[in-house]
Amino acid sequence: MIEGAAGNEAVKVALDERVGVIGLGIIGSVWAANYAADGLLVATWNRSPKSRVPRPVADASAVARASTVLHIVVSDPSAVEQVLSAIEPELGPTQLVIQSTTIDPESATAFAKRVKARGASYVEAPFMGSRPAAEQRKTVFLMGGAEPGVGRALSVLAHLSSVRRLVGSEAQAAALKLSFNLHVAITMQGLCESLRLSRQSGLSDEDYFEILRGTALWSGFHSLKEPKLRSGEYAPQFSIKHMLKDVRLATGLAGASAPLGVAVRAQLALASDAGLSEEDMSALIEVL
Repeated sequence: MIEGAAGNEAVKVALDERVGVIGLGIIGSVWAANYAADGLLVATWNRSPKSRVPRPVADASAVARASTVLHIVVSDPSAVEQVLSAIEPELGPTQLVIQSTTIDPESATAFAKRVKARGASYVEAPFMGSRPAAEQRKTVFLMGGAEPGVGRALSVLAHLSSVRRLVGSEAQAAALKLSFNLHVAITMQGLCESLRLSRQSGLSDEDYFEILRGTALWSGFHSLKEPKLRSGEYAPQFSIKHMLKDVRLATGLAGASAPLGVAVRAQLALASDAGLSEEDMSALIEVL
């Protein structure tokens, strides 16, 4: 093992683990490529067949048999449940499940219990960062769990990320991720409404973003979404359908304390109904 970094903390980079990735969507496919480049990847599987994937195997149980670490990144709690049902018979004390799908806290607790019942370790590790961050290995992981799983997960996730933070229990990691994505969705809707008002006033997008860059409002998020909003090109970094799922989970958890979240959820649903579900969330501007 060699030294790496977890935020400001030193970690060991895992060169003696065999990693399998289950879920080869926008993010999972990038992670699989990164693991493969570092010599860690032994198996991948996706529920719908994908072409040109590294180390493909026949099913999820085959990933479990080949791997010491199973990294799951699928679409929703139901998809995670299906994966766990497939791999449970193959799990044992030498294995670690890292679960990075955005799910609700209740599901995170239940999934951890199921994995631990097989003697394996479980770490809830939702993440911040879209495809560009994944490609640059700058994902931020929010980790929930206990030793020895956390130590192993820190080592493995160092191959994908710039920051790894232990935030508490599995449920707390899941809840924090939902709270962050609620913030992202509200910020995206606010930017779209602001830009739309500027356009209605006859101002150019160039002036809008140039002046915004000189204010305290400007952030990395604005920099990421400016090209998409200006060009109308919505290839997904984070799709409408996935953000809608996350905001539904977040507002269900928050209840009456998330009125803005409820409003953005309605806008996301409108965008989905308009045929924009596969597009980047910046396509929210199209329904204004």
